[in-house]
Amino acid sequence: PDLQEILIDECSKLKPDFIQNGNPVEGYVSKGKGKGVTVNLADGTTAEADILVGSDGIWSAVRAQMYGEEIKQSSGDLKKRQGCTYSGYTVFAGETILSTPDYYETGYKVYIGPQRYFVTSDVGDGRIQWYAFFALPPGTKRAPSGWGGSERDNQADPEENLVDYIKSLHEGWSDEVMTVLDSTPPDSVEQRDLYDRSPELLRSWADGNVVLIGDAVHPMMPNLGQGGCQAIEDAYILTETLAATKSTAKLENSLQDFYRKRIFRVTIVQFLSRLASDLIINAFDTPWSPHDDKGKSWKSYLTFFWKPLLQYAIFPAQFAYLYSYFPSGNMGDLPEYLEKTWKAKHFQAAEKVFAEVADGKTFDSGPSFFKNAEVEETVEA
Repeated sequence: PDLQEILIDECSKLKPDFIQNGNPVEGYVSKGKGKGVTVNLADGTTAEADILVGSDGIWSAVRAQMYGEEIKQSSGDLKKRQGCTYSGYTVFAGETILSTPDYYETGYKVYIGPQRYFVTSDVGDGRIQWYAFFALPPGTKRAPSGWGGSERDNQADPEENLVDYIKSLHEGWSDEVMTVLDSTPPDSVEQRDLYDRSPELLRSWADGNVVLIGDAVHPMMPNLGQGGCQAIEDAYILTETLAATKSTAKLENSLQDFYRKRIFRVTIVQFLSRLASDLIINAFDTPWSPHDDKGKSWKSYLTFFWKPLLQYAIFPAQFAYLYSYFPSGNMGDLPEYLEKTWKAKHFQAAEKVFAEVADGKTFDSGPSFFKNAEVEETVEA
């Protein structure tokens, strides 16, 4: 992902070897005030640091030790996994290069139907990334999981065309959905079950000289696109808090301060994200329309009347809160300048790719970021 590459490049300028791959954290020993932490790594070696930041995702090894969990341990019905609850959704994901009539005007689209929804997002260079969410039981595996899970040859039908399967679940939907799916190589489709956690209101994110951030402690449904955003906010506030800490003896208290600073806002965002997900499963249906007879249930009428309320009240209030956080203060004309610059670069890059595709060039989707992460687990110390 572009943002990740930017962050890695900037950090590498400060310390070229700051990132080490393939040797994940398995545990830690917090040694008390001012004495730092010993980090236990997968290859049997250890590392010493003033603090350990557990940013190792939803199946966090750091959180497992802090909260007494077993990594990826699941209940028999798969509705619980390492302290996380199944959301009710499984998601298929894919990426394609496609020039749509509104490619430059519409960066994000959501198509909602009964117990499912389909999302497309412009991710640059002519690429469209899509996600298909379905209210299916956990463990309903039809595709390999680039996020760490089953492989294609482990599926019930390894030869199944996954694009055709997903299209069959969107029968009667917009042609725009079908166009995106038809342009996607079936072998590039991935899947995972979605889990999240309740806010940790009664347990701190910190244990001595160890602290959790991001999905390691507050994973959330992707409906509002806030998983990565809240992790970045965590990192900013943690950096700000540590910068104001004048001695290592005060680090433990600073990490507790960080938790108290973040828990209120993160709890609200987790609630809003889960609410949006639950509403789609439980309250939305094909909306009633005077032009057809597809939506006739009570949920269809409810969905019809929801539309103006969502558009003019709920969505504006929701996004006003999400965008209310700007710790750097007023940036003046910078956002406008960045938008103008980005639009020009985006147009040039996308048109170049569209022209190459028109000339017959093909692009391999390659392993996803999640698949790469599975192979090259990362440790930062």
